[in-house]
Amino acid sequence: MRPYAIPAMANVHSHAFQRDLRGRGERTGRPDDDFWSWREGMYELAGGLDPAGMRTVAERVYREMAAAGYGAVGEFHYVHHQPDGASYDEPNAMALAVAEAADAAGVRMVLLPAAYARGGHDRFRDPTVEAFLARVDALRSRGLSVGVAAHSVRAVPADWLREIAAYADTHGLVRHIHASEQPRELEECYAEHGCSPIELLDRTGFLGDRTTVVHGIHVFERDIALLAHTSTIVATCPTTEGNLGDGHFPAFPYRDAGVRIAIGSDSNVVVDPFEELRELETGARRARRTRHALLAAAGDLWGAVRQAGLASLGLDDAGTVDVDLDHPRLAGVADDDVMLALATCGCADVVRFGA
Repeated sequence: MRPYAIPAMANVHSHAFQRDLRGRGERTGRPDDDFWSWREGMYELAGGLDPAGMRTVAERVYREMAAAGYGAVGEFHYVHHQPDGASYDEPNAMALAVAEAADAAGVRMVLLPAAYARGGHDRFRDPTVEAFLARVDALRSRGLSVGVAAHSVRAVPADWLREIAAYADTHGLVRHIHASEQPRELEECYAEHGCSPIELLDRTGFLGDRTTVVHGIHVFERDIALLAHTSTIVATCPTTEGNLGDGHFPAFPYRDAGVRIAIGSDSNVVVDPFEELRELETGARRARRTRHALLAAAGDLWGAVRQAGLASLGLDDAGTVDVDLDHPRLAGVADDDVMLALATCGCADVVRFGA
């Protein structure tokens, strides 16, 4: 084994509990199966979780992340409330369960409690934005590394977006939101607000250099210009977006506009930063039928995506991991070419984790 140290990747978008949808999430087989039907199974899974179950699945997936080359994770957490019939002394018991799991797994976590005002499961929702922010205050008072999130423009009205953005600005927190993932989401946003989700986020002051828009697939030139102008980061989650049939991430338009791109494992159907990066790169190459894509522009695509990920989470570092240059995927690769190889043919198995 020939170890070679590389910077650990930042995973900016995870829903830890969704790891247990592996296999189960593929069951329907319906001709009309899509993102929206997938959500039904996700809601069912979320509805049955208690803090112990959340702690167990989160630790399992965080250990998988650490072994795969991730050094930090942003946990986009919205299973806030107790299941029917349960009673906890601690109202943030579900969030604390994922924080404990990350600590046990040795992964640096930024907890991103997500506001949910309407739709979804009743365990996700808060009655007011003030109630949501009070819960964020309580988590911050424990000394946890905390950002703030709004689930989506579907789940959060415009006045909540303004309040959450103002809160994040006041306290110097990063903020995240799902946006422009599905065409139906755009249709509903135009019907309610007369604009795209990205334009709504701009109107409400939600965009900015400490903001991350997760997915950003179905966007227009105006949207990309707004994201670039506000220095907003876009997080793509290629393995999940492919699994859900979300669409094609517009990597080249973002690259050309200078928008920073980070990665996340999202539903954790796959936990492998090398695969996320390779899908990002090869998707861009296919889109323009060229090999001069993100890797060629960045030189070190792993490093560029990692830096955007650290900025997304408000972190300075995520540590290092060793990869094995004798692994069959890397055997014979010159030291000067290792980072190029990792972006095009690496996999989680090249990481040397533990003794």
